[in-house]
Amino acid sequence: MGNRKGESDKQPLRGEAEEPHGASAATIAHYDRVAAAYWDGTRDHDVSQNYTALLSAIEADSPYSILDLGCGPGRDLRHFRSMGHDAVGLDGSKEFVAMARAYSGCEVLHQDFLAMTLPASRFDGVFANASLFHVPSRELPRILLELSRTLRPQGVLFCSNPRGNNEEGLSDGRYCCFLDLDTWRDYVSAAGFLELQHYYRPPGLPRRRQAWLATVWRKA
Repeated sequence: MGNRKGESDKQPLRGEAEEPHGASAATIAHYDRVAAAYWDGTRDHDVSQNYTALLSAIEADSPYSILDLGCGPGRDLRHFRSMGHDAVGLDGSKEFVAMARAYSGCEVLHQDFLAMTLPASRFDGVFANASLFHVPSRELPRILLELSRTLRPQGVLFCSNPRGNNEEGLSDGRYCCFLDLDTWRDYVSAAGFLELQHYYRPPGLPRRRQAWLATVWRKA
């Protein structure tokens, strides 16, 4: 494969870790330690805006096949299943996987993002809500291509990540990438996706207080 923007010619971000798998292991260990507290703090979050952004962009016949990437304890899995969709979760934390299986009743894959094995052309949509920002930037091109491969033709990728000034590193025990819109666009476009929309969250606040960037993409 030749050089593509967003792959081997992209410059490392400030503060990038030298060993991506170590960064991923540290992040997974963090979530295993705080799983119960994380669930208590997030189970009632209103992400209906993000559900709508994904589901309204899918052009297949309902019910949809959806991969919840970084499903955590299963809040969003349960929501998609309640709507009649075929929802499958994936998370690297063994604690989250057990919680998500019990709470949602869905299939949940226990896989590190950096070592995913996903079936080709399996899903109509991928819901990556507060998850892909944990992937070290040097691994993002490969991971995004893997997500493209698991989507069906014209499938939809939804992402929501905390935004920043293109810095990355350990933050409170987790590895995080804080990218701006232009940099994120470079990565996802290079993986063969077409942008459908973007917006900032939480809604109704001044931009400076909207810490989250949500983007919706279609597999080209």
